[in-house]
Amino acid sequence: MTVDALPSPVRAGGFPAGFVWGAATAAYQIEGAAALDGRTPSVWDTFSRTAGKVRNGDTGDIAADHYHRYREDVALMAQLGLGAYRFSLAWPRIRPGGRGPANRAGLDFYDRLVDELLAHGIAPVATLYHWDLPQELEDDGGWTNRDTAYRFAEYAALAAERLGDRIATWTTLNEPWCNAFLGYGSGVHAPGRTDPVAALTAHHHLLLAHGLGTAALRDALPAGAEVSLTLNLAAVRPLTTGPADLDAARRIDGLANRIFLDPVFHGRYPADVLADTAHLTDWSFVRAGDLAEISRPIDSLGINYYTPTVVAADDPADPAPRQDGHAGELSPWPADEGVRFLPAEGSRTAMGWPVDADGLYELLTRLRDDLPGLPLLVTENGAAYEDYTDPSGAVHDPERVAYLHGHLAAVRRAVTDGAPVRGYFLWSLLDNFEWAYGYSKRFGIVHVDFASQRRTPKDSARWYAEVIRTGDLPH
Repeated sequence: MTVDALPSPVRAGGFPAGFVWGAATAAYQIEGAAALDGRTPSVWDTFSRTAGKVRNGDTGDIAADHYHRYREDVALMAQLGLGAYRFSLAWPRIRPGGRGPANRAGLDFYDRLVDELLAHGIAPVATLYHWDLPQELEDDGGWTNRDTAYRFAEYAALAAERLGDRIATWTTLNEPWCNAFLGYGSGVHAPGRTDPVAALTAHHHLLLAHGLGTAALRDALPAGAEVSLTLNLAAVRPLTTGPADLDAARRIDGLANRIFLDPVFHGRYPADVLADTAHLTDWSFVRAGDLAEISRPIDSLGINYYTPTVVAADDPADPAPRQDGHAGELSPWPADEGVRFLPAEGSRTAMGWPVDADGLYELLTRLRDDLPGLPLLVTENGAAYEDYTDPSGAVHDPERVAYLHGHLAAVRRAVTDGAPVRGYFLWSLLDNFEWAYGYSKRFGIVHVDFASQRRTPKDSARWYAEVIRTGDLPH
């Protein structure tokens, strides 16, 4: 799948003709085989083995055992009618330790996976980095060390040289906000650091890695291949239209959205974000030439969306817990003093996240206006619920079906209103290792019994298959 091959938004009743229907996963969450065929530990291997960091002491050692069961999983994708599969490559599987030569056995696995996808008519969409930094690089400073960005570019070149003849769409990074601010700020994600300056430094070096990686991909890939970036942008809403609440929304919009969009697409950091964080850092980690590197043109932008972000000015007389959807005692938001995070109205998922599809519409139409003509892909969207198999072996998940219906309706409305959305990747294909929540949260449309590794398509899988077949939503 290349962006050139994606349709222009010419309506054909429901979604555009040729709209790409996919599902997404991530390497550490599903692959397992954590010490097999030359793979070395990532920061998530280390983090999950640290007492108290992951619920129930769960690790990704086995996960959904996709490394051994990928053929079964691809067959499930084909049964659903997926046109594309978005997956991540494991850096410590392809380049153990983060440096040195490529690991042939690791690349062989992705060779087999890609060939299996293509044999079933499913376009592979590869993400180079979904948070599994080789532990050796973290030992040398991780994303606070500028050198890590250059090691990422080398890894990108190795992957593209081996797989670029069959993978036409590449994403550099998935959700760098989470990696920087949850991993280095609040500490609820690997590597578990709790330093706002480290978070801002990591953020910049992740973006530098994106720019350097984009250049490396352009050099290694054949003509016509596409390069993308996936961001978990926030639909930030002020609680009221009062000046203090509007300013709180400005600050969080800067830290969630413009801190990425401005450097990537305009070659600059927002002046107000620099001012808001000046008491923390002088941003001296930004060097001459960095922003030109970061703002290299890309071919599409991936958007991950789950729930909106509601903020207000803090009220010292009425203290309230932070409710931004991110667990942990410490805030992941640098310089968020005086900002209160509140839940949106509506029902909630098993993650405690309010369900509000309008936020996805808001993001897609904002990007339509702010980045005219740039193709957009919804690269993650889905929900966790308390799923279980009934006595007949079926998994009924009407809440997930309702969630997906509402959000796909929002995507369709955005397309009708001119947003150049070219595809939708449901999160997630399989139940998996849900980061710090371990195996306690299920996002998949395919149920996984982790003891037996039995796969059972849920009602939502059959519903999604029908949407794909018809190209529209059921009434």
